[in-house]
Amino acid sequence: MRSSGGSVATDTVIVLAKSPQPGRVKTRLQPTFSGAEAAALAAAALRDTLDAVADLAPRRTVVAWDGPLVGWLPRDAVVVPQRGAGLDERLEHVFADVFALDGDQPRDRPTLLIGMDTPQVTAADLDVDWNGHDAVLGPAHDGGYWAVGFRRHVRGAILGVPMSTARTGDVQAARLRTLGLTVGVLPAFLDIDGPDDAAAVAELVPVSRFGRLYRRLVDSPCSPTTLFDAALAGAAVEVRVDTGGGGTHPSSRGDPGVPGGPTSSSRAVMRPGPLDASAWMRLSEADEVVVSRCEGPVLDIGCGPGRFVEALSSRGIPALGVDLSRTAVDHTRGRGASALVRDVHDRLPAEGRWGTVLLADGNIGIGGDPLALLRRCRDLLRPGAVALVETSTDARHDLRTSITLHGPSGRRSHAVPWAVVGAHALVELAARAGFVAVEDWRVGGRSFVMLRQAG
Repeated sequence: MRSSGGSVATDTVIVLAKSPQPGRVKTRLQPTFSGAEAAALAAAALRDTLDAVADLAPRRTVVAWDGPLVGWLPRDAVVVPQRGAGLDERLEHVFADVFALDGDQPRDRPTLLIGMDTPQVTAADLDVDWNGHDAVLGPAHDGGYWAVGFRRHVRGAILGVPMSTARTGDVQAARLRTLGLTVGVLPAFLDIDGPDDAAAVAELVPVSRFGRLYRRLVDSPCSPTTLFDAALAGAAVEVRVDTGGGGTHPSSRGDPGVPGGPTSSSRAVMRPGPLDASAWMRLSEADEVVVSRCEGPVLDIGCGPGRFVEALSSRGIPALGVDLSRTAVDHTRGRGASALVRDVHDRLPAEGRWGTVLLADGNIGIGGDPLALLRRCRDLLRPGAVALVETSTDARHDLRTSITLHGPSGRRSHAVPWAVVGAHALVELAARAGFVAVEDWRVGGRSFVMLRQAG
């Protein structure tokens, strides 16, 4: 405890924390960051916070914990489980539990609670002078609060205060004053909710665990599925195509059809700037024609958010989507359709028994080797079955390249092999893979070819 010279120092610091497990913490950082990356950032923020508390050296450190324990919590900390449903209940209970730790000891034990969302907080920020204050409150820039504390246990001080709103801090302060408490107001801080907050905090504390990890994640290429998931969530994501000169360039309208995600569904023509994720959600006139050509059961490779699988299923045609994007698969399942997180070259259900393999939205380019992909499709189909392939609108295109995705916070993906194939090249490749072209058509500015297994 640092305060001296007649001031009243903090006796106990409580850190309210959740086990940093993917999908359970910092979910608002997704999909700019993957679930595992968001969890790692949460762990880094928590460890920075615990370091600040250790530097303050209060008489007692308490970690109010939710979830499976981790091995790096301070050995001298008292760990108590969080209890209660809503956040207001958990905060109310943790103060009751911590003040009860002293039993019959004097109750004037200034106790400060902080969360794990402000890794920029230092020991000096936590060195509160309680002289003249029954309670303290640290406002957050989003309208909530990053810290709250009491000299003595006060029943009902938090229970019922609406949490996670733009007025949470004001309502909490009013509650404390209604109870007759004198309230000391701490400096305001930015807590980490979304990607913009994370970027701002990382810039404030670049040498912290959180700041270093954030910069490393942003500066290193990520999985393409992370940014495709971001596009599905409405973020601005663009595709850049290898120019052959060691660089990439954004495509323009009318360039060959390179999808917006290397493992997922998109429109066959790229547009500069944000990808139009809304177009992947609904069936177009051209899509309706594709659906009418399908012979069940249908396997949609790179199904994306599942518009084809849903449409087929609603018409009573058995269909399954496969995609490497878990978010895309969740979208498909949310439509009441079936999908799996799977690579097309993995073992798939019903191999050799599918009636149609669907490669829409330019997904003939997956992997950069359309011949290998067509041969894989032949293995998946029953004898005499069909593959429906969307091609470049320029029948002469036959391009092998690579693509990268660029998205929010400066994130970029690994380069992924890709191919752009027009109808002429597809027919030649199909013959080598054991197919014959039986129909081609154009509709809605898009181009398609039906292939049927030969012999």
